[in-house]
Amino acid sequence: MPHVLSITAPTFGLIFIGYAAARLRLFDTGVGDGLATYVYTLAIPCLLLRTILHSQLPDEQPWGYWLAYFAGVAVAWTLATLAARCLFGRDRREAVIFGFTAGQANTALVGIPLILDAVGPDAATPLALLLAVHLPLMTTVATLLLEGAGEAGLAHARRRVMRTLATNPIMIGIYLGLALRASGLDTSGPLDRLVDPVAASAAPCALIGMGLALARYGVGGEWRPAALVSLCKLVVHPAVVFVLARHVFAMPHAWSTVCVLFASCPSGVNAYLLAARERVGAATASASVSLSTVLAAVTISLWLAILAV
Repeated sequence: MPHVLSITAPTFGLIFIGYAAARLRLFDTGVGDGLATYVYTLAIPCLLLRTILHSQLPDEQPWGYWLAYFAGVAVAWTLATLAARCLFGRDRREAVIFGFTAGQANTALVGIPLILDAVGPDAATPLALLLAVHLPLMTTVATLLLEGAGEAGLAHARRRVMRTLATNPIMIGIYLGLALRASGLDTSGPLDRLVDPVAASAAPCALIGMGLALARYGVGGEWRPAALVSLCKLVVHPAVVFVLARHVFAMPHAWSTVCVLFASCPSGVNAYLLAARERVGAATASASVSLSTVLAAVTISLWLAILAV
């Protein structure tokens, strides 16, 4: 348990510092917005760029790794969608937001610093692989489901997906990392010295920014749907992944640990951003992001203990 606390305390301690600073009104809301913009557009892309450049990508696709993680996504997404329709009486578009929030992990703000600290250098390769696929796949599925099955809707959805994948800063960081690896250029020296300080700022800035966001958005009147979504995200998703990664598919111990910890992350802020843009389910999405982040301090500690990190 002391080792588990040594991993989770810095992560959630920084979130609490951000939350306390906001409650004490040390910063105005503009500071939180600016910090989030910096993390999203520069710090996280630099961190991903560095991670990809210094990781050893496998020669063959790790299909068991993909299946373990995304099977967990499918189960959590489906349960949250059904709950939205059957328990809370929400329409189909809002049910998509429920599912997306239950399946989309907050890897940028919580997962990357937590996993790298917990697993160490062995996490670089499996983490880079999931990061490269997770965001584009989840965004594509959610956008297509929201747009519907009509011909015009699908055409519009395709344009939006392509625009998102082409302009998203996190994706650009991944593209640059893969391109530099493929080029065979020596990226050590000046490039490392330029990228490393920005990448190192990603974790503390992201976690403090998450605390500022928690104080700003809160849970509000949507605590019941948020609790259900949080259950799917923090318990169901990693539980399915744990069974598959540790007991069904063969993979290295570090890979299965990364897979489960990735799944155990709280709901990602992209769920709220998508809901706000679509003007549907924004209250539920923001409440779920907030509540799951608070509860993750406990659930991630439990998963670290189960995984014997």
